[in-house]
Amino acid sequence: MSGQGKQKTCFVTIGATASFTGLIKAVLAPDFCKALETQDYTHLLVQYGQDGKQLFEQCLQQSQQVGNLSSLQIGGFALDPSGLRQYMIQAKGQHTKPPAAEVLDALRVSIPLIVVPNSTLLDNHQVELAEALEEQEYVVHGQLENLVGALKRAEQLRTRMKSWPPVNSGTHRQAKGLKGVMDEEMGYLD
Repeated sequence: MSGQGKQKTCFVTIGATASFTGLIKAVLAPDFCKALETQDYTHLLVQYGQDGKQLFEQCLQQSQQVGNLSSLQIGGFALDPSGLRQYMIQAKGQHTKPPAAEVLDALRVSIPLIVVPNSTLLDNHQVELAEALEEQEYVVHGQLENLVGALKRAEQLRTRMKSWPPVNSGTHRQAKGLKGVMDEEMGYLD
């Protein structure tokens, strides 16, 4: 690793409301862990949700048995009632699949963000959000089938990160709450 002694963390969250087993499996897969190492990551921290502990431990154990785990330090937790912002700040490296409200927090912390929509959800607003924010070059819209490619694109995004809220959102146009920010981003201004 080229960044000896320097910690670089990939923080993955599935959110609090719905399980996302596909994402847990994908981020613990040997190819993704190897890709993290290639990009000089030293830690992988997974927020696996209230019903994901068994799956997380099972995937971790399977990788260890096969000998496919890299030298990444991997940890996980269910939920944190105080929120996820502290983990985002700690990571300041990568953040994968946050829920919609967490996307905005991650953007404010200036984290290269991969948004992986959970296609198993009904009325999936995550796809529209991921596509709109990727088009504006704020995030990378990732898919479970190609997280390694999304990681590479996120590292490229790191070099040209935009600040959030956008520069053109002066105090006279300051949005109120999530709805106001989303209205502004979607162009619904009075």
